[in-house]
Amino acid sequence: MSKVTIYDVARVADVSLATVSRVLNNPEKVKPKTRERVLAAINELGYRPNAIARGLASRRSTNVGLIVPTCSRASVSEMIDGVADIADKYRYSVFLNVTHNENDIATNVWQNMIASQVDGVLMMADKLSDDEIERLANDTVPTVLLSVKDLDGRLPAVLIDYELAAYEATKKLIENGNKDIAFITSSSYYAMNELKEQGYRRALAEAGLEPRILGLYNKFENSLEAFKEFFANNAAPDAALAVRDSVAVMFMNAAIEHGISVPNDLEIIGFQNTKYAIMSRPQLSTINIPTYDIGAVAMRLLTKLMKEEEVTETQITLPHSFVWRSTTK
Repeated sequence: MSKVTIYDVARVADVSLATVSRVLNNPEKVKPKTRERVLAAINELGYRPNAIARGLASRRSTNVGLIVPTCSRASVSEMIDGVADIADKYRYSVFLNVTHNENDIATNVWQNMIASQVDGVLMMADKLSDDEIERLANDTVPTVLLSVKDLDGRLPAVLIDYELAAYEATKKLIENGNKDIAFITSSSYYAMNELKEQGYRRALAEAGLEPRILGLYNKFENSLEAFKEFFANNAAPDAALAVRDSVAVMFMNAAIEHGISVPNDLEIIGFQNTKYAIMSRPQLSTINIPTYDIGAVAMRLLTKLMKEEEVTETQITLPHSFVWRSTTK
């Protein structure tokens, strides 16, 4: 029979390794029901902690875990800079993990970070299930979401009002006289893109216009080919709002290849104000998301939570703005 380990206890009790370690070392810091569940698992399995396991929670670290879906997005890189600058002021070490857009991996990475006794976690995930959110919210190690949110407010988060930003952008396109306005989104479900679509639809409904939703593949090269095929087989819209700058630029390039003039025949607005917006020709009008500030503010919020200081607001919405360039009239 194999030796029972702390991992077995965590699995049976359905808690993190860090929670088991706290029950062993600082039981007063664990919720009574959770503590009882862990103790029951220990008794059931006959677990006998060794000195290393008992010492897991006794070490006071100054480490922060940072989980992101990718580093290839310009917005993510800017956000990491904001996190790193504030973490450096507090003398925290930041441990970066990239999940490559796999959300099941994201929660596993989070679990491993908690087990390694980080003081807190900053997490950017394109989508999280209710069960995953509950798991994060119920752990004693604080987690703050970056540029995304739990729609029920169970986890602290720093972001912008995506619904309002998309609403205002769509209103601008309507005011410019456009009737057929497309919304370019992902074929996969992302909660923040859903909020953007809600804002787009709200503006169209107020104007009595019909929505036109264009889903795209998640891989860059596939999306570009899909847009080329779209323009080859469909009438171009009067205007378009895209969920990211990179998507807007791909759509614009495909349009220009088919002889469509931007912005005379087609107006386009992106989302984020990344380097892609400036590098494109013509330069892209876009919604400016303060990604550096989101990272910095999230790091400050996490620091307060780790120090158990009073926090009056855990759902922080930063202001967005618009940068009007050459793809709008």
